[in-house]
Amino acid sequence: MVTSPVTAAAEPAVDERSLRIQLAAGYRLADKFGLAEMINTHISLRIPGTTHYLLNPYGMLFGEVTASSLVKMDLSGEMAEPSEWGVNAAGVAIHGTLQNARPDIDCVFHSHAPYSTAIASLECGLLPMSQASLQFWGRTAYHVYGQAASDPAECARLAADMGDQWFMLMRGHGSITLGKTVGHAFMAAFYLEKACEFQVLAQSTGQSIIMTPADTRHGADPARVRGEHRAWPGLVRLLDREDPSYRD
Repeated sequence: MVTSPVTAAAEPAVDERSLRIQLAAGYRLADKFGLAEMINTHISLRIPGTTHYLLNPYGMLFGEVTASSLVKMDLSGEMAEPSEWGVNAAGVAIHGTLQNARPDIDCVFHSHAPYSTAIASLECGLLPMSQASLQFWGRTAYHVYGQAASDPAECARLAADMGDQWFMLMRGHGSITLGKTVGHAFMAAFYLEKACEFQVLAQSTGQSIIMTPADTRHGADPARVRGEHRAWPGLVRLLDREDPSYRD
């Protein structure tokens, strides 16, 4: 079997400039693949070795985000550097909470994508009925979204419900995927949405659903997501061909 080396685009970035480029790519790709909702969701990325993370400027569409426009936040919820843009208070609460609670991850991807939001609102939640769903089976947390996202009690429940899981469906709200890199969190969000889409399509037929046999539901290592090391570099190359302005 012939293998190819992992390209540099898949490796975790180490300097802030590279981190900003990776996160800006994540925003552009989220927009391209239907994982954005105008200005109302967010992706954050920790700057390793610091108490800072990067977040999108509030009011900027995902397709407009650039490396230099990202806002640097600290874990206390304050801007670490001045910015002409504000930040979404709910985004600061969600991302600050999870960045604080989970030092083992660096990227938090929050989406209101339609299929994962729909499945999050079903009592059955995500079912083990497709190949896409298996990497999330038994590894997905659930959170009943109640009070405003910025409420301290809501933040505490969010962290408690996430625990040590990497993926979450938020009842009546959306989804969260955690990752060691932007590519990791993005690919998880993409495949979680696909798994939910397949389930909605199957359930819409009204027919009985054939579940994957129990002895094959071992899932995958949540610290590694399908396509992270091979598809993500290709997606970055796609952006570079179509519109490299995200790097600005």
